Amino acid sequence: MANILVVDDEIGIRELLSEILSDEGHAVQTADSAASARAIRQMEAPDLVLLDIWMPDTDGVTLLKEWAAGGQLTMPVIMMSGHATIDTASEAARFGALDFLEKPIAMARLLSSIRNGLEHARLARSSEMARNAMVSAPARELHDPTDAKPPGAPGSATIAGVAVSLDQPLRDARDQFERVYFEYHLSKENFSMTRVADRAGLERTHLYRKLKQLGVELARGGRRPERPATPERAPAGGPDQDADLLGD
Repeated sequence: MANILVVDDEIGIRELLSEILSDEGHAVQTADSAASARAIRQMEAPDLVLLDIWMPDTDGVTLLKEWAAGGQLTMPVIMMSGHATIDTASEAARFGALDFLEKPIAMARLLSSIRNGLEHARLARSSEMARNAMVSAPARELHDPTDAKPPGAPGSATIAGVAVSLDQPLRDARDQFERVYFEYHLSKENFSMTRVADRAGLERTHLYRKLKQLGVELARGGRRPERPATPERAPAGGPDQDADLLGD
């Protein structure tokens, strides 16, 4: 799903984080020092960095400042430490750190912070693309007559390659948009209900009901006919996953 760089001088922490993140589907690179992290960042920008504060050669906050000053802080950075003070965490935040994880790190807290970091990066990219499109749109309107619509033509919006009529009732337009939205994310996430529910911010049971109401097929294939929604069942309880990782 994402390319994550783990920077920590303790081999046990690096190996454990690498194993957990790999199980979540991420590609993981590790660095045992600030110098190694610099070399990796010089070659390519990871999607997210987990950066330990206390390291023998250069501390994580200093490395963060270097990346910010050199224009290389283009990815979210999450700081980690078992001994940092509030002042240290505040200083890291001032120089661009997105979050701070205190060791020992709870697994749920780790995964939640990474999801938030990746979503923050996605929204930043989308915002940049939207700004660029708004800057170039006036020029296209002035110089490209093919963009003009004939008088009286029905309004429409294209979403993921599907035209959605803007002249229909709001409820119908919303249902059409939601069908396109969920079909897109189901295909993108290889029909993983857990990932789609996480992306949409819905409980799994709510997502199942929504898909059935919209007539969206729950597996590869076409759209199934609409059926009445079935009563929502409470999800079965699972084991507590808030287990602690190793600390330093």
